[in-house]
Amino acid sequence: MSEHTSVLIVDDESPARARLRELLGDLAKEFKVEVVGEASSGTEALGMIESLQPKVVFLDVQMPGMSGIELARHLSAQAAHGRIVMPMVVFVTAFDEFAIEAFEVRAIDYLLKPVRVARLLDTLRRIGQRSAEERIEMTGSAAKLLSPKRRHLSVHERGRVQLVPIEQVIYLKAEMKYVTIRSKEREFLIEESLTSLEEEFSDVFVRIHRNALVSKAAIAGFERVSADGSGEGSDPYWQVVLHDLPDRLPVSRRQWSVVRNLVS
Repeated sequence: MSEHTSVLIVDDESPARARLRELLGDLAKEFKVEVVGEASSGTEALGMIESLQPKVVFLDVQMPGMSGIELARHLSAQAAHGRIVMPMVVFVTAFDEFAIEAFEVRAIDYLLKPVRVARLLDTLRRIGQRSAEERIEMTGSAAKLLSPKRRHLSVHERGRVQLVPIEQVIYLKAEMKYVTIRSKEREFLIEESLTSLEEEFSDVFVRIHRNALVSKAAIAGFERVSADGSGEGSDPYWQVVLHDLPDRLPVSRRQWSVVRNLVS
C-alpha cells in the first residue's frame, strides 16, 4: 500500500480500541495505515463513516444497541444509495460463532480477540491486495448485502444519526426523493427507495399504494369513503384505519385485492 490506508476502529470497549490502534502502529513500517477515528457504538460509527469515508473499518461484532453485523448492513444501504463508498470491513470479536454472518456481508476478514500481530499482518496484506476497482464493485452490489434484514432504519438529522426500530414504524410513504417514516410519536425522513424497503421488509410491511407501505400489525381495519366523505359517492375507495394514529391512507384499486384480507 503506497498511500496511507484510512482506518476507523469501532468497539464499545476502550481498551480494545487502544490495543488495536497500538498494534496498527507497530506495523506502520510495513503498512501505511492512518487511524482517522474511533467510535464506541454502531450509531456513532454510521455518522463518522459518512463524514470520514474510511477505506477500512475494524468492527466489533457484539455492541449495545446495534451489532457490528447490523452496522455492516446499514453501510451497504448507504453505499447502495450513493452516500458512501463501501469500506472494507474487518470484524474483530471474542467469539467465532459469528463468522458465517460476517462473511455473508462480505467482510474482508474476521479477527478473534485478543488480536495477535501476526494475524493482523495477514489481514493488512489482504487489504493491500484489494484494488480500487474491487471496492467500487462492492459498492455497486451493496444492495445485495442486506440479508438478513436490519432491525432499525438509520435517520440523519442535524448532523447525527438516529435509529428507528422497525417495530415502531407504522407506515412508510414516498414523497419526492424522500421516504417519510411515521412512528406513533413523529415523522422522520430518509433517502431510501420504497421498493428496496418493501423487498427487505416484506414480512413486516404491505404495499397499499404506489407511494405507501403500511405495517401489517398497525392495520386496524378499512373504511370506504368517497370524495364527499360519505362513502356513497360515484367513485368511492378504501382507506386504511390504523392503530394508534388518526391518519387515513388510501388503498389503490390494484392493491385492494392484496390487503383486503389482512384484517379478519
